[in-house]
Amino acid sequence: MIAPPPAPSWRKPAGAFLILLLIALWLGLVVQVAGPVARLHWAAQALFYAAAGLAWIWLLPLRRLLRWMETGRWR
Repeated sequence: MIAPPPAPSWRKPAGAFLILLLIALWLGLVVQVAGPVARLHWAAQALFYAAAGLAWIWLLPLRRLLRWMETGRWR
């Protein structure tokens, strides 16, 4: 006998909405800092934006949020 397919999880749409919300908040923060950063040398600007992008992935809850969307657990 074939088992019925599992019911769709609400975690993926909720997680996608939270990711969009976090991106908007992070964008607002980076835009606030962009004024002083624009006065720096281009190499310093590149380092700043690279660090800001890496912080988004590793320091902010994006990694845990993606794990929660897939498994249902935060850890």
